[in-house]
Amino acid sequence: MRHRAAEGEALLTFEEYCDAIVAQTDLLARHVKGADSTAMVPTCPGWNLGRLLRHVGGDHRWAEDIVRTRATAPVDDGMVNDPAAYAHLDDTALGDWLVDGATKLAGTLRAAGPDVPVWTPADERLVRQTAMFWARRMTYETLLHRADAALVTGADFTVGEALAVDAVEEWLEFSTVPEAYEPLPGVPELLGPGRALGFDAGAAGRWLLDLGAERPVWRRGTGAAAVNVRGPVTDLLLFLYARPAPGVGTRGDSELLELWLKRTRFWLEA
Repeated sequence: MRHRAAEGEALLTFEEYCDAIVAQTDLLARHVKGADSTAMVPTCPGWNLGRLLRHVGGDHRWAEDIVRTRATAPVDDGMVNDPAAYAHLDDTALGDWLVDGATKLAGTLRAAGPDVPVWTPADERLVRQTAMFWARRMTYETLLHRADAALVTGADFTVGEALAVDAVEEWLEFSTVPEAYEPLPGVPELLGPGRALGFDAGAAGRWLLDLGAERPVWRRGTGAAAVNVRGPVTDLLLFLYARPAPGVGTRGDSELLELWLKRTRFWLEA
């Protein structure tokens, strides 16, 4: 039986994340095998399937470079965000190229170990600057873009419960960084008395995000909430990431929920 991690701790082991990066990439490659690389991806405006796949492969190679070189400062992310990066690759070879990059990333992570210090783009006050961050982040970066690809190709998108739950908790951690709640000109205040959001994924898990203090605080469990979001855990994850999630329903203060979603999704638009 899996040990239940403390709040704020990853639910999976470092080795499980390394395995998951490769497994999710393999599934992604299967989803797109034989697909039209020029098909547009509705959940990534302006991107076609080929651009999506090059982005994921670039992410893996960027993270691998950071961990392998033990980077202590930001590393240029052109290989991730430059549309021209890897444009020379033949579309028919992208599947093997993706799996190769994921395998190299997992190998570099394993060679480094979870606790080796490296730079990350996360707030160092909230997240340890180690290879563990990259193992977890690249797992869910790959998983969510697999959902994008599956939407285009019609492939079946399923996620193991442990992965989905941990991905939801990673999102809740992101929602506590200053960029997600600090006052902004012309934007309504997010924090305030009596403001809390409840998330209910049934037997998979329940969470409460309290917005009533100086900064957001989340915990597992239930409590009084101004708005509640309920649905299967995979749909809940997709909902948080602004992907189609037909199984999710909401009840309560819709304006608060929309404001919170807008604030927490800032890094998706970066």
